[in-house]
This record gives sequence, structure tokens and C-alpha cells, in this order.
Amino acid sequence: MLDLKLIRENPDLVQTKLNQRGGSYDLSTIVSLDQQRRELEVERSQLQARSNEVGKLVGQKIKADPKSDEVQALREEGNALKAKLSELEPREKAIREQIETQLLGFPNLPSDTTPIGKDETENVEVRRWGDEFKPSIAVLPHYEIAEKLGIINTERATKIAQTRFVVLMGAGAALERALIQFMLNQQISAGYVEILPPVLINSRSMTATGQLPKFSEESFKCADDDLWLAPTAEVPVTNLYRDEILSADQLPIYHCAYTPCFRREAGSYGRDTRGLIRLHQFNKVELVKLVQPETSEQEHQSLVRNAEAILEALKLPYRTIELCTGDLGFGAAKCFDLEVWLPSSGTYREISSCSNFKDFQARRGNIRFKEAGQKGTQFVHTLNGSGLAIGRTMAAVLENYQQADGTVRVPDVLQPYLGREVL
Repeated sequence: MLDLKLIRENPDLVQTKLNQRGGSYDLSTIVSLDQQRRELEVERSQLQARSNEVGKLVGQKIKADPKSDEVQALREEGNALKAKLSELEPREKAIREQIETQLLGFPNLPSDTTPIGKDETENVEVRRWGDEFKPSIAVLPHYEIAEKLGIINTERATKIAQTRFVVLMGAGAALERALIQFMLNQQISAGYVEILPPVLINSRSMTATGQLPKFSEESFKCADDDLWLAPTAEVPVTNLYRDEILSADQLPIYHCAYTPCFRREAGSYGRDTRGLIRLHQFNKVELVKLVQPETSEQEHQSLVRNAEAILEALKLPYRTIELCTGDLGFGAAKCFDLEVWLPSSGTYREISSCSNFKDFQARRGNIRFKEAGQKGTQFVHTLNGSGLAIGRTMAAVLENYQQADGTVRVPDVLQPYLGREVL
């Protein structure tokens, strides 16, 4: 959520930053509503002050002559003031609700260091790691080699659910489980505290992290409850601290969490309909940080490195991309995507998105911290990133580790988890 005070005091700056994202954002409505709210606040404050004054006068005058005309006049004025105040309160409440609705619809402002660009074509490559695997054999797409090995079944998944679901079988299920355990172990060693949260979450939680109200069509909702299937562990883990005031010495907070994730993938029909790239249900290990504002840029860089370390341990070639303003996600102020090399198509595909939200989610979720001995509180900065998406990591392993005889070599770091060298 944007800072209403910043909009009020520097609307031109906010408008410029929003325009860098592309699209159309009009601040005039919220500026007008804020002006109305402040005028009503002044009026209410003045009326309340006069009402308090009248109450005191009645108390003083009534001692001398309870039935005097002056006492009667003061009582009538007091009643009129109370009636007026009772009219103002619902008007103020309605305007505050309109302001909140407006604020919830605005995306985050890009960081000053985020590259300015219109769309993904203007993203900036930061670095590459590893040699792109270009073997002499014709590398099969991951879904074809997986089907040949009998470790994935989409037909039976469609029978029990619908398209864009998969069943992993035998070594496929074991490989998925090995990847999850390996990633968790790596991130715990890096200082993250593991969380196993609920995957059914309420609307308040979805709103705090930015999935609602704008992206309701992208998530699955339970018909009879105020519960949604988690689109990412970012939502429940960040909301662990919603409506709390932390002490400064509790920060930074690092969490990692494995959860299944559920997304409708609205608007993506026709793309990646086969395999493990774009599913309605997939597993992911998520990294979440809550930090002090002055450290968030440094913490963001280290979070990216934590995600990159998984790819390097698996010896999977990747590149790191800094997203430009026109390609930023709704809540992100700055974002780096990790893209893994898929040799069957000769392309890099996103496998992790690491975002710094600054105080955007903390304002929506009212997550603050207090310095010892100082007045007031500050909003924390929140960060998160995939560390990593399991299905896409499996796809990359199946393609980059294919062998001429049709088998797949198990990455060295996963062999102790699987107890085998080859699939």
C-alpha cells in the first residue's frame, strides 16, 4: 500500500513513479477524497471541542439555576452538536473506506535504482553462471524424457483433476521430495528458520501481501469459507507478523517454507500446457525476510544469492535478470528473476523471482517495529523469493542431465537423498 502522506505531499513524484510502470494511474480521486476527509476531521474536531465546552458550561450553570433559559439553550446547543457529530462519523468512515479501496488498487512505486523500461524486452541481464549445456545428442523436452522414464503421468492426473496437473511416480516422486529436502537444508544452513504454514489462508492475509483485491481471479477460493488456497508461501509466512509491532532487536527475520502452491494461471492458456512449467498445483520452497528499511537493499542482494546458490549446487546454468519498471510485479519495488537454461528449447526460463517490497506489504498488513528508547514505530521492509520452484528445477535437471542412453544422471548433491546415481 502506498503512503497516503507521500501522495498528499508529493503527488507529482508519485504520479511520475507510477507512470514508469506503464498503464494508467489517476491520483485525482484519492487526492480529492483525502482533502474531504481532512476537512471533515477539522469540522468534527471543532464541533467536538465546542460540545465539550458546552458540557462544562452546563455543569457550571446548572448549579445556580437548573431551569434557567441559559441552561436550556446550552442543552439544546449540546444536543444539536451531538446530532451533527453523529452525522459526520458515518461520512468520515465512508470516505476512509473509499480511500483504502483506492490505495489497495495502486501498485508499489519502483525503486530509484530499478531500470526504467516499458516491458520485459528492456529488462537488464546482470550476470550468467555455468556453461549452457549443448550436447551432441538431441535433448528431449523434460516431459518427454519423464514419460519415457515412467516418472510422470499427465493422463491420470487429468482423470482425477483436470489439465495442468501431474502425477509424479516412483523416481519422479522421490526426485521431487529430494529437491525439497535439499533446498530446505541449504536455506536453513544459510540462516533461515523453517516454517510449515497452513495452505488455506483468509482474505485478510491475501490482501496484506497484495494478491487481493486485484488478483482474485488468479487464485482458488473455497466456496463456503473465507479461505483461499495459497498461491505461494509468501502469503502465510509474511502474515505470521500481521498487525504486530516487533522490537528492533527481533529483526532481521529470515524464514524458509515448503508448501504446495495453487494458481489458476488465468490468461496463460495455450502456453506451456505440457510438463512441469505452468501447473495449477506445484511445490515451491520460498524465502521470506522482514528487515529494517536501511538494510533492505543489502538483504535483497543476499536473498538473490541464496536462491542462486541452489542452482550452482545443482550445477544448472542460469542467468540473473533485473526487471525494469514496466515488468515489475504489482507489489515489488525492485526484482531480480533467475532464469535456468533448458537445452531442449535453447532458452532460459524463469525459476525464481526475488522481490523487495520495501514497506508496501507492511503497510497493507500493519507490520511495524520499534527501536528501544525511541518514540513511534516504523514499517518493516518485506522481501521474498523462490528458493526454488521445484517443478521447474526438476525440468531443468531432466534436460541438463540427460545422457545418450536415454537415462538421466542424478546431480551429485542429490545422490545422497535419492540413493542412486541415475534415473
